[in-house]
Amino acid sequence: MIELPASPEAFRDAGWDDVRPWYDQLAELPLAGDGGDIERWLATWSRLDTLVGEAGTLAMIAYTGNTADADAEKRYLRFSTEIFPQLDEQQVRLATRLLGLGWSRDDMATTLRRFRTDIEIFREANVPRFAQLEELSAGYQKLTGGLSVDWDGEAKTIPQLQPYLKAPDRAQRERAFLLGARAYLDKRDELADLFDRMYALRVDVAREAGFADFQQYCFTAKHRFDYTPADTAGFHDAVRETVTPAVARLMAHRKQKLGLDVLRPWDVTVDLDITEPLKPFDTVETFVSRATTVFDRVDSELGGQFRLMASERLLDLESRPGKAPGGYCTDLSFRGRPFIFMNAVGVPDDVQTLVHEAGHCFHDFATHALPFTWQRRTGHEAAELASMSMELLAMPYLVQPSGYYTPDEARVAWLEHLEDVLGALSHIASVDAFQAWIYTHPDGADRDARDRAWLRLRNEFESGVDWSGLDAERVARWYRQLHIFELPFYYIEYGLAQLGALQVFRNAVRDPKGAVAAYKQFLSLGGTRPLPELYAAAGVKLVFDAETMAELVAFTEERIEALRAGADAPFAGVVPA
Repeated sequence: MIELPASPEAFRDAGWDDVRPWYDQLAELPLAGDGGDIERWLATWSRLDTLVGEAGTLAMIAYTGNTADADAEKRYLRFSTEIFPQLDEQQVRLATRLLGLGWSRDDMATTLRRFRTDIEIFREANVPRFAQLEELSAGYQKLTGGLSVDWDGEAKTIPQLQPYLKAPDRAQRERAFLLGARAYLDKRDELADLFDRMYALRVDVAREAGFADFQQYCFTAKHRFDYTPADTAGFHDAVRETVTPAVARLMAHRKQKLGLDVLRPWDVTVDLDITEPLKPFDTVETFVSRATTVFDRVDSELGGQFRLMASERLLDLESRPGKAPGGYCTDLSFRGRPFIFMNAVGVPDDVQTLVHEAGHCFHDFATHALPFTWQRRTGHEAAELASMSMELLAMPYLVQPSGYYTPDEARVAWLEHLEDVLGALSHIASVDAFQAWIYTHPDGADRDARDRAWLRLRNEFESGVDWSGLDAERVARWYRQLHIFELPFYYIEYGLAQLGALQVFRNAVRDPKGAVAAYKQFLSLGGTRPLPELYAAAGVKLVFDAETMAELVAFTEERIEALRAGADAPFAGVVPA
């Protein structure tokens, strides 16, 4: 077999001309045709993918950590626009060879189905289009990563405004909200220009591949074998029917508790039962040490994995100027280690973000034992089930002495999180419906029509908050949603996973240890089984219908009511050890 480089460092400064010969060797390597020979060839291909992939991932980490670093940008763009689009072509090339050999194996059946799909939709003419899309995505990161506002003479990043949105002073909250929105509105034309170019390229990609629209293309390209655009439209309807009224009830309670005649957008995150905002940590060191203890209490193996990440400096957590917005977990696939990136500023949402991304990390740790890299990759529906379930599984352990909060503070944090679960479902449905509108409606290319469609959909899915006179600020919200720009149609997965995660916790009420064991079993399967089977391993099912969704909404509202009444744990039957 081929002698591969010892580490990803060999590809750090590589261009495509340096990478391609390795794939040419794989394509031309003689194979006897027996199973063992094919599996050795697959193992070599898998290892090569992880070497190149990790080199590119390290370039992305460096660039998103400092979008003002010209050298990091250059290296990142070389991978994202030159190397990775070409790797898609090589995967099709090698997968075609594999399928032609007639080889099969039970734990590779899902991978082989994905390979067949990728071969069917691949078009060489789309390779440069994907390269252009990656370059435009990097432009979005640079533009938004450089946004800041003036706060009493001090420059603040947009994430650094979050503590002010929770301030007891309503005028301060309003000011922070308007400044954050204005930062995006001031760049609206530039962002709309970016999106116009992305839209045109995506329409061309779909047409080139023989699809009527980009939504249909995406469902196929994302290997959504188990649900359809009609199912997601049903999901939207179910959210309108069951979740939107529940969120309206939450907003009515909030308005009454705050003593307001009208609830405005800057009133929706301030804590109701305390006079000062929760501050779960002051330093990154405290942030990490408390998280380690929380995960230890969920499961000692998971706690050990997070401790390993901290010791190996695989966490970039604090917000700073020039850092790309948002948060992510990515996989250093060669060494078998995950990496967490986020913008922490000392608010409860940071805790939830870290716990969420850690769920992805535990998934990565669990799947690295699988022999081939493709088996370790799951669809986003399964990946987000890992992360969102961990958010809920960790909830009981956020309380001190070893967690982030006193018992009274923990109750406030639990309430905030459960209310956010319902609010997030409405947001997710509106984002997915918005993307469906953009790519299936003739006015999707019109920037002003897009803004109007966003306002219409938000009115359908959101209720209980007065946005009078704030249409522009409401429009700014979609320009902040990086998925719409960089990862089109990657959002419904959050909704499906959130409903799955609620089922995980409903199971935990009955059997906490059993729920964690099922969760870990689900993690270990990676992408070796179809999506419904992965969900079943976790003890849950996919939900698109209003009846099941209503049951889960009622379950969540029951927990909220119990906490409002003074319950000392987020879920009956789940008590910290």
